[in-house]
Amino acid sequence: MRIPISALVGLFFTGAFFLAAIFAPLIAPYGMAEIVGGVWDPASSTHWLGTDAIGRDLLSRMIYGGQTTIFVASAATVLSFTLGSVLGFSAAVAGAWVDQGLSRMVDLVMAIPALILALVILSVLPVTLTVLILVMGLLDATRVFRLARAVAVDITVMDYVEAARLRGEGWAWIIFREILPNALSPLVAELGLRFIFAVLFISTLSFLGLGVQPPLADWGGIVKENSSGLVYGIPAALIPAFAIAALAISVNLVADWVLSRTTSLKGGRG
Repeated sequence: MRIPISALVGLFFTGAFFLAAIFAPLIAPYGMAEIVGGVWDPASSTHWLGTDAIGRDLLSRMIYGGQTTIFVASAATVLSFTLGSVLGFSAAVAGAWVDQGLSRMVDLVMAIPALILALVILSVLPVTLTVLILVMGLLDATRVFRLARAVAVDITVMDYVEAARLRGEGWAWIIFREILPNALSPLVAELGLRFIFAVLFISTLSFLGLGVQPPLADWGGIVKENSSGLVYGIPAALIPAFAIAALAISVNLVADWVLSRTTSLKGGRG
């Protein structure tokens, strides 16, 4: 199997980001909240990316911030795909009032902008990582539901699904053994996009002050902490923004390659 250069680049950078997140305590030169220098010290051999607005090592903050950002985005994406796919497939298989009820409920939630709804919810709830993951996962599950249902509706009319129904197979068998294997291609592509949107979403919430709370660090919060330095030509706020962009591009490259592979290998069941 020959892997294209773009996919190799995406795999390399995606792997580097995730490895850095997993082993953050081992590779970060300083503690996450440890003050080790002056305000916005320039890059040096001691502090490779300089220091931030209160003298913490920016490289260490970036590593720990990546750990938090990737963990929250990954957990929210897993939650949204698990819930959205199961409900979407169930709606397509059940049809009738189950389909109508779930679809109208999803339409109602999607009618409200996700960021505004998240800000309203987080303004009245304690902002913890668990709450952030639940809010992001539940809001994003509506998008996954729409895709999963649309794909499943086309698959449920196939002969092999009808054969499974005639054999007396239940919903679980039809969903996980008949529909899911044939719906992987669009779901894989959507998985990469939803993870990227989750990274951007948690970064936006943190920039607005309702995301990851101190003393924890995340990339959106690091941008907020150092944004005032841009007036003085301090690039500290641009470094996490660049990291977010790099992660988004690398995950997209991997998702495109996986999509092309699953599409070429997928012949459907007959």
